[in-house]
Formats: sequence, C-alpha cells, structure tokens
Amino acid sequence: MGERGIGNCIGVVGLGLMGSSIIVSFLRAGYRVIALTPLLEELEIGTIRIREQLDLCAKMGLLPEKVDFFFDRYEVTADYGLLQQCGLVVECVIEIETIKKQVYELVEDHVFENTVIATNTSAIPISNLQKYLKYPQRFMGIHWAEPAYATRFLEITCGAATSVIIAEMIRDEAENWGKEPTLLYKDIRGFITNRLMYAVYREGFALINKGCISMAGLDKCFQHDMGAWVTLMGIFRRMDFMGLQDYLKTYHHLFPKLSNRQDVPQQMEEILEKGGRGIHNLTGLYPHTEDSVRKLEQDFSNFNEEIYHLSDRYRKKLNDLNL
Repeated sequence: MGERGIGNCIGVVGLGLMGSSIIVSFLRAGYRVIALTPLLEELEIGTIRIREQLDLCAKMGLLPEKVDFFFDRYEVTADYGLLQQCGLVVECVIEIETIKKQVYELVEDHVFENTVIATNTSAIPISNLQKYLKYPQRFMGIHWAEPAYATRFLEITCGAATSVIIAEMIRDEAENWGKEPTLLYKDIRGFITNRLMYAVYREGFALINKGCISMAGLDKCFQHDMGAWVTLMGIFRRMDFMGLQDYLKTYHHLFPKLSNRQDVPQQMEEILEKGGRGIHNLTGLYPHTEDSVRKLEQDFSNFNEEIYHLSDRYRKKLNDLNL
C-alpha cells in the first residue's frame, strides 16, 4: 500500500449529530465531503442536521464563506460508490461492532487500497475493529470533541497493525483542519481523554460516597480551579508553572490514598436501573427539567463559542513563545 496525502475530498459515514458536526469541520477546513448514511431514512434528516450545524458554525463566526457557499461542497448519499473519490473515510455509526464491520466491508469494496479509513469510536479498541479490514495498516481512530468544528481537540489512535507513517501523515494533515492533534501510538483501553476522566470519576465518586464532599461541591472545584487554567496550560505545563519542588512529597503521601475501586458507583447503578440518560430523558445525577435542559444547552453553545475564540488568542501567544 503506497502512502500519499488525503487529497481534497473526505467521506463521512453516519449522519448523526457527531457525524454532521465532523462534516462541517471538514467543510470549514476547505474539503469537499461525501456525507454517507447507511440508512435510507436518514437521508433527509441528515441533510437537515448538516445545514443546522453549518448555521451554528456561521453564528460562531467560524466559516470562511457564507453558508450557501458550502451547499455544493458536500453530497448526502447512500451510495458507497461515491467514496471512491475520497482519500480519507471516517466512520461515525452506532457503537456496535457488527454494524461497524458491515460498514468497513462496504467501504473497502469501493475505495482504493491507499485510502485511509478511520473510526470516531470512543469505546471500542482500534485493534479490535482493525481485524475487520483487508488492509488494517490504513485504519486508525480519529476522535473529535463536540462540536467538532468549534473545538481544537483531536485524538488519533493507532491500532496494533496501523502504519505509524500513515498515522503521522494524518496528524500533520489535521493541523490544516484547525486542530491541535495528539497521536496515541499504542491502542490502550479508553484512549487518553476517557482514561484520564474515568480516573477522576472514580476518585470523585469515592470522595462523595465517603461523605467528604457533595457532588455539587466537587463540580465547583473543577469549574473554578481546574477550569480556570486547564485550557491554557494543560496539566504538566501547570506543574512547571507552579514549581516542581512539592510534587514528589505529595506523590508519596497521596498516591497510596487514592481510590482503586473497580466496581460501578452506587449512584450510577441506581440511575441506570431507572433507564436514566441524563438530560436526554431528565433522569441523571442532577435533577433536570425541560427548561433547565434548554438553558444548559444554550449556555454550553455560548460557552463553546467564547472559549474557542479566547483559547485561540492565547494559543497563538503560546506558539510564539514555542510553548
């Protein structure tokens, strides 16, 4: 399989909220997009979702052209044959391996041997999915944050058989997508961000269940401490900023006291028994109403816009300092 760039056309399979958001991210970056749905009934709603995401992107001031400029830059289809023109195809379908396997077989039937194929999964190991491909070396994980067009996060994950040369090519290409890509050379369960966050969830639930702090109090700690610096510094640059002299002593004292429980927290068990899905059915860790959900969604949208522009200003300053 020969290496090459991905060209100017990208395919996205799956037109849910995440898939349509990724499509807009690629459109914003200047690519043509084949927006493919395996479900014929999703053709109409998929088209609506993409246009809604384009409108939101435009409201944030992130589109380089007016919205209608992009209408002939993408094609919504159920025809896998149109993927032949794509140098990269990203799968964004439901997190069920058998369905993903069917998608990969259809994609490989219609694309060239050097077309890069990727999954947006955040749950299934890349090495597991890779086994379903004829040419597994071209397959990797490319995981976005939501909304894809208004966040700089991008996590690229190699499977056991992924060509590092191809993965590094995608990482370099992703800088043209307006991203700050990270490349995970080894396929570890949970990848990076999920793995870090679940360590925090475990310790947080342990402290709550010991009666040390309330859930709202713990959230406030994150919002008003870590939330005040993490976008600018990350965690290790923060250590340098604070000075390293006290960390070793803290490691020795604190690490043995951190939770290493492996069971599911009681609160989560109880909510899941009720079929809770958080704001999506008003049953979660916090009480929700339809009005509070609408307000939270609007606040999150506004915050995404403001933090994107704010972090972008400081990102440029840090780049000038080579940090």
